[in-house]
Amino acid sequence: MASTEFRIGGDLSVRRLGFGAMQLPTEPGSARETSLMVARRAVDLGVTLIDTAHLYGGGANEELLAEALHPYPDGLLITTKVGVARTGPAGEWKLDGRPSILRDQVDQALRRLRVERIELLQLHRIDPETPLSDQLGTLRDLQTEGKLGRIGLSEVTVAELDQARELIDVVSVQNRYNILDREHEPVLAACEAAGIAFLPWRPVAAGASGAKAEIAAVAAELGATPTQVALAWLLDHSPVILPIPGTARMDHLEENLAAAQLHLLQDHRDRLDRLSEPA
Repeated sequence: MASTEFRIGGDLSVRRLGFGAMQLPTEPGSARETSLMVARRAVDLGVTLIDTAHLYGGGANEELLAEALHPYPDGLLITTKVGVARTGPAGEWKLDGRPSILRDQVDQALRRLRVERIELLQLHRIDPETPLSDQLGTLRDLQTEGKLGRIGLSEVTVAELDQARELIDVVSVQNRYNILDREHEPVLAACEAAGIAFLPWRPVAAGASGAKAEIAAVAAELGATPTQVALAWLLDHSPVILPIPGTARMDHLEENLAAAQLHLLQDHRDRLDRLSEPA
């Protein structure tokens, strides 16, 4: 069975199967109360890595997690992302990696999460209109100031990762990736070679009916669900993969986290590996 833990940056130990908080409703009402319970249940079930972002409700998701979990238990890592802001011409969301924006969003995250330091901060996207050296230089400065512990990236190519690593120590990459969508296999390979954590967002996705049928067949043989098989495949596929499946439902949360106990046989791995050719 694949290892259940990973050390981000070589020193920050987390359980590999985490939780993505994006889907949690934050508006006042019964749905928010359920969100609080789901976040708490995730930690009760052993989750030590929770992913959020400024983009998720303009910080409302960060506030929700703080309400649910602060004071945080030892060993819990809440990682957030910055670099998308409502600075479009009509006030819409757009990529914005200007130093002033990044600094402001980090300061907001510190306040909303009720912490003095964010142990892992990821750049949500590289802003093509701002020099990369300005974006990463700002995050490096914030790290030097003690506001950030470690820095990661999201949705990057191998070339962008290489360029970034010339400027900062990159400890994580968050790209879209799952059993049926392996466009970023080269990025995963680069992360594996460098010991960089790879957090696949959208770790479970629908695909061609034939591919879904094969996943369902493996699930039936294992007495599991297709979702659990897809997550178990990710954990088995590379030791640096840290899936962050998200849900707002308690039953789906428990289903997702049970995937960490699922053991794929070699025949299962071979059949699942053939479902999508690497890019």
